[in-house]
Amino acid sequence: MDWTLDEEFETPGGVMRWGSVGSGEPLVLVHGTPYSSFLWRDIAPALGRTREVFFFDHLGFGQSEQREGQDLSLAAHSVNFARLLDHWGLPSPSVVAHDIGGAVALRTLLLEERDYRDLTLFDAVSGGEWERGLFRLFLEHEEVFRELPGYAHEALVASHLRHATQAGFRPGVLEAFLEPWRREAGQAAFYRQYTQIRQADTAAYEHLLGGISIPVRLIWGREDRILPPQYAEWLHERVPHSELHWIEGAGHLLQEDAPGRLLACLTAGDRQG
Repeated sequence: MDWTLDEEFETPGGVMRWGSVGSGEPLVLVHGTPYSSFLWRDIAPALGRTREVFFFDHLGFGQSEQREGQDLSLAAHSVNFARLLDHWGLPSPSVVAHDIGGAVALRTLLLEERDYRDLTLFDAVSGGEWERGLFRLFLEHEEVFRELPGYAHEALVASHLRHATQAGFRPGVLEAFLEPWRREAGQAAFYRQYTQIRQADTAAYEHLLGGISIPVRLIWGREDRILPPQYAEWLHERVPHSELHWIEGAGHLLQEDAPGRLLACLTAGDRQG
């Protein structure tokens, strides 16, 4: 499947790749892990009919540079995101974020002090106790996972990706998500990024959630097994005036399980306007 990011942005840790479509009020899409901007392949063009839509691969992900020694913490991703916003000349865009992209967007808003017009978070890491399950095992046993035979590593990543979707992947999609994490370099990059993502980087802004004054919309798959519904409720309770919308029958990857319903939520304000 062809999904090519044609633009480059240089950071101290390496080159990030990005792209944009459409014209109009700016909207930025922020992906999570272990995904890439490929998640937005259907969503971005549809949103681009009425908005100028920006998307990118975090450093260490997708088509952006992978190498040893990169700082891939949530704090570093947030600094890079703030730099990208400055590079694009976007003083107050709409931001839509998924998975750890939610934590990156919140840190950039609350700690890097960049302004958004509005913020949409769906099935997103935001705060609370989220170091758990397979993620905790990655943190505690990095050296073991790095030494897995290639076939075992690939099987683990594929299983982890399938666990995120309720409906299953369309032909070719799983292969596209797997590709950046294959072979020796990809395997090292996979565990490098997972073992730098820590709960401490979301705890740093939790006390500021109640001060968010921009419109915040929360969208959640009712069948999310990665970040179950209680994580949506946790965030909804802490962000004043936030809206919470449930997508029934969908899991963690709304882009795969319910792209039409996700798009309807994302464009609801446009239609009303």
